[in-house]
Amino acid sequence: MVERALVAGAGGFIGGHLVELLAGEGFWVRGVDVQQPQFRATAADEFVVADLRDPAECERSLDGVEFDHVYQLGADMGGMEFIHSSETEVLHNNVLINVNMVHAAAARKVARYFYSSSVCVYRDMVPGEPELTEEDAYPAQPDNEYGWEKLYSERVVSAYAKHSAMEGRIARFQNCYGPFGTWSGGREKAPAAISRKVAEAEDGGAIEVFGDGSAIRQFVYVSDLVRGIRTLMDSDCHEPTNIGNNEYITVNDLVATVIAASGKNLGVRHVDGPVGVQSRNFSNARIESLGYAAEVGIAEGIAKTYPWVEEQVHARSTRAQ
Repeated sequence: MVERALVAGAGGFIGGHLVELLAGEGFWVRGVDVQQPQFRATAADEFVVADLRDPAECERSLDGVEFDHVYQLGADMGGMEFIHSSETEVLHNNVLINVNMVHAAAARKVARYFYSSSVCVYRDMVPGEPELTEEDAYPAQPDNEYGWEKLYSERVVSAYAKHSAMEGRIARFQNCYGPFGTWSGGREKAPAAISRKVAEAEDGGAIEVFGDGSAIRQFVYVSDLVRGIRTLMDSDCHEPTNIGNNEYITVNDLVATVIAASGKNLGVRHVDGPVGVQSRNFSNARIESLGYAAEVGIAEGIAKTYPWVEEQVHARSTRAQ
């Protein structure tokens, strides 16, 4: 019997890759998003345009099918520029989406419900601190409102799973990157933003980077992340679970990696701007205990991501002429 999955946020970056993976595994997939996919056609069997801030739209997105899985990745989100400048939108829109969607799924007796949280639930850290486990999210001290919203929404999913027949799965995503994601406009993540700046720069020129570049990050390539989602969803693990890569790099290292992938000779100008936490160091032991391991390192991932971003930059330039 064919399993049926609904992916909320299917028009977005991670959601689009997840739909592709599920379809390849033989799932019948309905994608749902507030708009059609921007960068490529969806692999979903059906695609529903719906604003999940509206409870009636959440109900409509589930109509007509008995879903085995619901993957809730729908969110109003972006990179540091967006998170720091749009706190009320993050809190208002995402809480509505998450509360409405889990309520509708529980009422329809969906077997398993996946919620995409974030490592933004963790506090700012000093470089060199021991790794945080999932339990170390409490006592809570997220660095921004996006992290607080994610932590609250985790509690909502856990409560519905406790008081209904639906099983909940919660993943805390590391910073994710790869092709077919937002690359301009202020909502892009650091790997895409730096790739865009490098692609736009003339050889021999320089790019601007927020902060002094010493902030420490972990980045997970999108194919690794969606594999982790499937690993967690098919497991018996009910606790929030980090999904990421164990490779640590500074922002300066990331910039150097992107410049190397471009083949250009570029300088760097450090400027004021939103940086986020200085360091975040968390354990992936729980997801790894389920048989998962990240496979794509940052150099390989950027080598796959940069050419796609460069292609978008050149296409935009051609259209503007």
